[in-house]
Order: sequence, then structure tokens, then C-alpha cells
Amino acid sequence: MDRFSPKLVTVFGGSGFVGTHLAQVLARAGYRVRIAVRRPDLAGDAKMLGGVGQIVPIQANVRNEASVQRAVAGADIVINLVGLGYEGGKQTFAKVNTDGAALIARAAKAAGVASLVHVSALGVDAGASVSQYAASKLAGEAAVLEAYPQAVILRPGLMFGHGDGFFNKMGFLARMLPVMPVISGASRLQPVFVGDVADAIVAAAEGKVKTGKFYELGGPDVEAHKDLLARVLREAGRKRPLVALPSGIAKLFALPFAILPVAPLVTADQIDMLGVDNVVSEAAIKDKRTFAAFGIEPTSMDKILPQYMWRFSKRGQFDRPRTGDVSLANSR
Repeated sequence: MDRFSPKLVTVFGGSGFVGTHLAQVLARAGYRVRIAVRRPDLAGDAKMLGGVGQIVPIQANVRNEASVQRAVAGADIVINLVGLGYEGGKQTFAKVNTDGAALIARAAKAAGVASLVHVSALGVDAGASVSQYAASKLAGEAAVLEAYPQAVILRPGLMFGHGDGFFNKMGFLARMLPVMPVISGASRLQPVFVGDVADAIVAAAEGKVKTGKFYELGGPDVEAHKDLLARVLREAGRKRPLVALPSGIAKLFALPFAILPVAPLVTADQIDMLGVDNVVSEAAIKDKRTFAAFGIEPTSMDKILPQYMWRFSKRGQFDRPRTGDVSLANSR
């Protein structure tokens, strides 16, 4: 794409983990980027990810129709990254993951937006029967396609990369706890590099895959939850026994966090989701609704994790690999 293209992309939830990677990919491709978030005053760092004036935060709340309409006005492309992982106050699964997704899709359609990409999550179809989060995300997908039939739905697996929410959290626990608790250790996961997901989002936005379809994005490695935690310990250089924690007991530990005004370490709903395999389906592989459709070779955890998990080692920066770093700017 021409580096000086005037096309405008509105990214809902663009100040988070995925959004910061995506904004850089879009900026390098020459797009103008509008970061639609509830608190634009807290998204000032996003401006530095592109050229002067190229990336601009704007206030938008997916529970407020007028703000969503303002955010999509004049946009050529709309990308929805908003996903509520736990409920609190007015932020509920139904209002954000389902109704909010539908509102964005309707607004994009009404505004004549040429392309809509909705980012969901891998395994929501399998987990909908046990998890309110998964059920709300699945309902959100259906609502998006009903309002905007040409939308592209992406279902990435557990994402890793600088600033991720899983490996960094587990690394912190490995540093702080004498043991590493394991919940549903046999369930399988297929972690995916956030840079690959960002590339797929842009490709979908540019019409490089068929619209009106679901695409499942998983990395090259499938590992049991227990094995992922063992990998965290290896990367952090920590020796901790892996101790199985029954789901029922884990939920009891999670209860106090549900009433605190802080992000919980884990919720009962997330514990239920841990019991469901989080891998690309056979149907998606057969139909090539995977990275294969985008021409992307997914990146292995072996290449990325060593570049930031050293922070949780005993000697910190002195255990940092000497072979170079994979920074946000190096995400393709």
C-alpha cells in the first residue's frame, strides 16, 4: 500500500496489548489510525507508535451509541478488538462482548465502512456451554455477521508477545510463589504470536481473504496447560514444583477477587474455560480458515518468549539473551 495513503482506520480497544502492535503495523502501512477507547487521556502513548498526527485517540464507549457513531464516521476500515474478560460494575459480558460488538457492526454498516474486522477468541464455540464469557463472545460474532454480513471474524488463540497477559502473569507467579499451581493441566492450548495476529488483521481489513467467514489463528505449537507452565519456569530459570489445583478449590480462591475493585488474578468463569481445549479446529484446518488463508507462517514461542521472560529470572537483565531482542517495532 502507498505509504501516504489517506485511508482511515478506526480501532476500537486499540490501546491494549493487541492494539499497540496493530497500530504500528497500520502506521507502517501508511494508514491514519483512530484509536477508539473509553479513556483517550490514558492512550497518549499510542500517538508515539506512528508519525506526527498519524495515530489519534478518540473517546468511545461501546455501551454508548452516539460515541460509537462518532468514532466510525469517515472511516474506511473498522476493527473491533474490544473483549471483556471479567465483569465489573456496568461492564458486563452481555453489554460489551455481545451488544457492544453488534453496535459497532451496525454503526459501521450505516456509515458505509468498506471493511469490518471483528476479533473474537479461539474456543468460544466449544466453551459457550460452560463459560459466560465464551457464550457472550459467540453471541457477539453472530450479531456482527447479522448486522454486517461481509465482516471477517478472527479467532486468535492465547496470545504471546511483549506485554501479554498470560506468560507475564505466570512469570510473576513463578517469581513470587514457592509452587506453581496448575488448573486443568491436561487441557490443550495453541498460543499465537501477537505480531502474526496483527498481520492477519491488516490482511483481512485489506480484503485479502474471503469475507463473511470465521478464521481460527493458532501458533505452530500445541501444548497442554501443564507443559506451558513448565515452559514458563524454564524461560524464567525458576525451579518450582507443579502442583495440581482442583477447579473447585481454585474457584474458592477466586471468590475474594470477584468483589475487589482491581483486576482479578483469575475468575471462576476463566477457570471453567481452562477446562476446554483452546486449539484450531479440524474443520478450520480442512477449509484453510487458518493462517494459511493469509499466507502467514506462524511464529514459534521458542523465538519470542526468551526476549522478555528473562525479566522473571533471579538475575533479571543479566540473564537477558545476547542474541538480539524482538521488540514491538520488529513485529511484522
